[in-house]
Amino acid sequence: MGLITITGAPGSRHEEAARLVAQRLGFELISELRLAALIEEEFGALASLPEKAWPELMTSVLARLATEHHLVVCAEGAEWLFEQFPGLLRVQVVAPEARRIGVLMIERRLERPTARELLRRLEAEARIRRRRRFGRSVQRAEGFDLVINTERLEPEQAAEIVAAAAAARAIAEQGYLSAAAEAHLQFQVRLKLSRYGIAPAGKLSFKPRRFSHPSEEIFANLLDFYRVAWEYEPRTFPLQWDRNGNVIESFTPDFYLPQFDLYVELTTMKQSLVTKKNRKIKLLRQIYPDVNIQVFYQKDFENLIFKYGLGRPPGPPARSSRPPASEPAAAERR
Repeated sequence: MGLITITGAPGSRHEEAARLVAQRLGFELISELRLAALIEEEFGALASLPEKAWPELMTSVLARLATEHHLVVCAEGAEWLFEQFPGLLRVQVVAPEARRIGVLMIERRLERPTARELLRRLEAEARIRRRRRFGRSVQRAEGFDLVINTERLEPEQAAEIVAAAAAARAIAEQGYLSAAAEAHLQFQVRLKLSRYGIAPAGKLSFKPRRFSHPSEEIFANLLDFYRVAWEYEPRTFPLQWDRNGNVIESFTPDFYLPQFDLYVELTTMKQSLVTKKNRKIKLLRQIYPDVNIQVFYQKDFENLIFKYGLGRPPGPPARSSRPPASEPAAAERR
C-alpha cells in the first residue's frame, strides 16, 4: 500500500500541506476529523472508547481503507503505525514558535499574547493526548523519513517536497494492501480490541452473559466484532444413560455458529482434563454423526478466523442469540 503520514505541531500548517499532497498524488486524504468520524461510525461514540485503544482503532480503519486507496493520513500518531510496510513515508512538519504564533494570529484573528497562550495550551494538550493514546509524548526526528521546516516555505512548497520524496520512493507504485495482509492485521488488532470489549456499532446489545472462562468472553467479543452470529451453550447432548433411561453423562459445547452449522469447544485446561473432554467429544461424534463440532485451543483462535472466512465482516451485523441452555438436571454438563 502507499501511505504517507503527515504530522506537525500546532500552527505549522501541516494540515494544508497534507491536503495539497493528496491532491497532487491523487491519494485519499484522511484528516484527524475524518478519522475520528470513521472510528465513531465503526466502533461507536468516541467518549465510550478508551484512549489506550486508539492505535488499534486507527489501524483497523486505515487498513480497511488501504485495500482500496493510497492514503495521506494527517492524524496524530499515524507515523507510529504500519512501520513494517515498505510503502510508508513518514513526514513531520516543523516551524519556529514565532512563525507558528503568527499563523495562529492570522487564522484565528488573535492578538500575539493570546495566540502565544493558545499555542502553549494546544501543545500541552497534544503531549497529554499522545501519552494517553500511544504511551509516548515526544515525536523524535529519527522517527520520520522527512522533516520539513516551514519557516520559509509555504504549504504548496512543502507539498512539492513531499511529492518529490514520494516519487523517489515509488510510493504511488505500491499496490493496495492485499486482502490477506489486511486480514492478518485485522485479526491482531481486533484480538486486542476484544479485550476492551470493543465491538462494531449497531449490533444488538444484550445483558452481559457470565462465561465459564475468560477465553470464552474474548472469543465471543471477537465474533461480535466480526458480526458473526453465535449462541453460547445452546444445546446439551446426552452421552450416556442408566438402565431407566435417565441421562448420566452429557456434553455442552461452548458455542454454536449458525452461519457455519458449527459447534466450537474452546479448551485451555490442563492435559488431564483435556483428555476427559476429548473422550466426551469422541462419544458425541459416534452418537451424533451429523453434528459438526471442532475443538480449538487458545493458540488456534487465529486458525479459526482464517479457516472459516471470518477475517472480514460478511455484510450487515448479525444478531447474537443466547437462549438459556436446556439440559437434564442429573446430567453432567462438561
